[in-house]
Amino acid sequence: MTDLTIPQDLDDAQLKDVLLDIQVNVGGENVGTITLEFWPEAAPATVRNFLRYAAEGYYNGKTFHRVIPNFMVQGGCPTGTGTGSGKYGNINGEFSSSSEHTHGRGVISMARSADPNSASCQFFICHGAADFLDGQYAAFGCMIEGDSALDKLAAVATGGGGENSTPKQSCLIQAMTLRSRI
Repeated sequence: MTDLTIPQDLDDAQLKDVLLDIQVNVGGENVGTITLEFWPEAAPATVRNFLRYAAEGYYNGKTFHRVIPNFMVQGGCPTGTGTGSGKYGNINGEFSSSSEHTHGRGVISMARSADPNSASCQFFICHGAADFLDGQYAAFGCMIEGDSALDKLAAVATGGGGENSTPKQSCLIQAMTLRSRI
């Protein structure tokens, strides 16, 4: 695979070889990189949607606007509030109850409203086990490196907002970079 700027043109087998590095910045300090691999066999449209945004640089500079330790960190909202959607609109939910694609630590999944087909650009990474989300949210990949960066994000002091989950210091997606496993 040579061109990782066009994830829409990759077949499912090629998508399995895509890795994504998320450089994380907390309070103005680079705290590490979270590396993800993807599950196109579980959620092919979701993987393609997310990677399209990542390849375009959409997530660079966006915040993690919601942090709940031992549950998840959420980001990718264009307004930084959890209320925004991306320019490509909503995608249909691809929900699995498979034990292979459960919402465990490090799993990336799409955020959505009460409408199961309302996912757009916002995503969350599980900090702890959240298998109660299985079959209701589209888990589409998992962290293969970056435990320390995820833990530093989840340790940020929060307050205000729903669930008192608004970080009290900036939590940024400094950059997302696609690369090939092979």
